[in-house]
Amino acid sequence: MPVNMAGSSGYLEMHPERKISMFQNPYILGTTFAAGIGGLLFGYDTGVISGALLYIKEDFDMVKKSSFIQELIVGMALLGAIFGAAIGGVINDALGRKIATITADINFIAGSLIMAAAPNPYVIIAGRLLVGFGVGMASVTAPVYIAEASPTEIRGGLVSANNLMITGGQFLSFVVNYGLTRVPGTWRWMLGIAGTPAVVQLILMTILPESPRWLYMKSRKEEATRVLSKIYESPRLEDEIQLLEDNLEKERKSMAKVQYSDVFRQKEIRMAFICGGGLQAFQQFAGISIVMYYSPTIIQMAGFKSNQAALFLSLIVSGMNAAGSILGIYLIDQLGRKKLALGSLAGVIGALIVLSVSCYIIGQGNTNKLYGGLAVFGLALYIAFFAPGMGPVPWTVNSEIYPEEYRGMCGGMSATVNWVCSVIMSTSFLSVVDAIGLGQSFMVLLG
Repeated sequence: MPVNMAGSSGYLEMHPERKISMFQNPYILGTTFAAGIGGLLFGYDTGVISGALLYIKEDFDMVKKSSFIQELIVGMALLGAIFGAAIGGVINDALGRKIATITADINFIAGSLIMAAAPNPYVIIAGRLLVGFGVGMASVTAPVYIAEASPTEIRGGLVSANNLMITGGQFLSFVVNYGLTRVPGTWRWMLGIAGTPAVVQLILMTILPESPRWLYMKSRKEEATRVLSKIYESPRLEDEIQLLEDNLEKERKSMAKVQYSDVFRQKEIRMAFICGGGLQAFQQFAGISIVMYYSPTIIQMAGFKSNQAALFLSLIVSGMNAAGSILGIYLIDQLGRKKLALGSLAGVIGALIVLSVSCYIIGQGNTNKLYGGLAVFGLALYIAFFAPGMGPVPWTVNSEIYPEEYRGMCGGMSATVNWVCSVIMSTSFLSVVDAIGLGQSFMVLLG
């Protein structure tokens, strides 16, 4: 790509007056917010179960006695997310980002209502599966929709804003969990409230336009131009339209039908997927699902036995997650994706050392509150380093590195990798703790 073409850094160096700042265009911010509600739902539905599980165990003795059923309640949403991400990638490419978002909202609403009215743990599991479909679709669609409606110079920050919505949703779930600790039917309210933001997004998405890049790829050029005119002013508008035209012409000349096998057969796409999918895998193998889904349980294992104390301390940890995500929005475009990821992982290693040592000592029968406090500090330190880097970087990279015609497909595949790894981690954690101990389990994550 020539350096003076729209979409390149050289273009903005030659025309600095055409650069768009983060808060300059209300339309871009509005679109990011509306799409980001999917991230909020993603965060809330994955985070809320950590507190709800404490009360589900009190209502259903069979759940209390079985680590497997607890893991199933947590992991079923993630299993649904695997299929939702895969299906979401297909819907994104075939029907558009808007329809994919609406489909995710319908799943969120239906799943939330089913869980709130569940008469037994098996119905909760079924509702979690349905919500998981929505989570998976949102994980694919929201960052792609935001990226395709964003100028290149602020794209990283806006996609990271979606990650902020995810962590904000997780923080909101902990706030709701703590606020409902004394309300009758606690867990039903916790799980049912998630339907409300989904209704809001459903209404907003019926008003918002489709992604301009998707419209152009489908030869709906007049619609794409109308959307782009809300993002760019002339003469950059004409340059961005020309860039889309050039990309479309390049695709036509290649005459290549997009297939899943291309991801593994074509070196350029294969290397991009190894990078994108690999980042998603390592995000999960670093243990984020365990920390977010089981933090109240971990805190109780560390010596803080009451539900209220566990949820309050988890709220602090989740608040660190949201604050770190805000920092990530600034750092991701200042430091770059690679440096931010490496710095984040270095801090995570240090935090896991603290967690491993403190939880190992507690596991040996030492009831000194100092070590319990050290374990909670380790959880907070983990989140403080993870949230700005390894939280947003995998999603941002996956929204940028694929050829346009493969973006939906490869984004869906990478998100599927994320959810498969998340299922592995979240559905095995309690069983591993039962087998080898909490401190030793964190040593495995450290390794």
